[in-house]
Amino acid sequence: MDGDAAGCVVAVIIAAVVAVLALLPPWILIYLVTGKKGFRDGWPLAIVGSFGYIVGQFPVAVYLGPYLPDVSGAIVCFASLLILLKFWQPQTVLGYGGVPLSQAEQRRFGGNNDRLKPREVLLAWLPFIVLVVIVVLWTGPWSPLPKYAPFKLSVDAGSSVAEGSKVSAAFTWAPFSGGTAILTSWIIVALLLRLNAPQFREVIKKTWHQMWGACLVGVFIFGLAFVFNFSGMAGSLAYGFSKIGPWFIIVAPILGWIGVALSGSNTSTNAMFGAFQVSVGKLLGFPPLLLPTLNSVGSEVGKPVAPQTASVGVSTSRFVRNEGAVIRHNMAWTLILLVYLILIGVLFYLFFPGVMSVV
Repeated sequence: MDGDAAGCVVAVIIAAVVAVLALLPPWILIYLVTGKKGFRDGWPLAIVGSFGYIVGQFPVAVYLGPYLPDVSGAIVCFASLLILLKFWQPQTVLGYGGVPLSQAEQRRFGGNNDRLKPREVLLAWLPFIVLVVIVVLWTGPWSPLPKYAPFKLSVDAGSSVAEGSKVSAAFTWAPFSGGTAILTSWIIVALLLRLNAPQFREVIKKTWHQMWGACLVGVFIFGLAFVFNFSGMAGSLAYGFSKIGPWFIIVAPILGWIGVALSGSNTSTNAMFGAFQVSVGKLLGFPPLLLPTLNSVGSEVGKPVAPQTASVGVSTSRFVRNEGAVIRHNMAWTLILLVYLILIGVLFYLFFPGVMSVV
């Protein structure tokens, strides 16, 4: 199986785990806003929201690959909730803290007095439309662009765990990967919105101000990941952790959660711990993709407590320079999701191990 095919298989398996995981977050969101009171009237929102996300996420992962499932899931979730609210309204509309909102407050927050014009709606959705179209055309199974790699480096070394076997460190420069598709989408959106030169410079300036640290961390994390994996440290650590036995299935998502909390990046966490998780799985006889999948999804669960994510998330709010308060607020419910993910991992391990195998 080549790298592209393996990547598609991994995307499908992660999508299957995320589909089960997605059943819980809407209930948590309702609780965070309204407390227990919100469950009485708001339960249709949780059900439609979760299944809307799954319907938008899973088929895209299966048929188009790993680049757009979260975006498509969010869009379908939004559309599903919008349609639901056209035909159904809760008996009591609750605000933050479970406080009922008056009719005047509902009109004010609902924007009923300020209907958007069709052109304004189109402009609001334009970036998402362009992103989806460009990324689908660019990265779909029919496109040769992501596979183009004019420069490759690879070196082999003896394994620190299995005598006689080898481990490889490989660097592949693929200039037309999914990230380039997203950059191209941004350029097209900027042209369609007719940004002038000062606006363009301001966007570049603010983007660089927010992203330069993440770019720097990415370089160091990937460099560390290469050293960690190729030097034998990952293999030796995997050998030690394998002594935990089958109970390691509880540890696997926790490592992903910790990794993204420290690095701020799912990609960086997978680079650091992905090969390590595969090695532990081989030593314990687990389905090949079970542990790396839990590592990757555990990373996503840990995103809300990652300093980089919090910094970007509050950039347009009153919590700028007060990211710690946001992280403390998010900590408890990310731990709840982490426990739920561990239960999902055990479920797949005990009852659906074939799903986690490479086919």
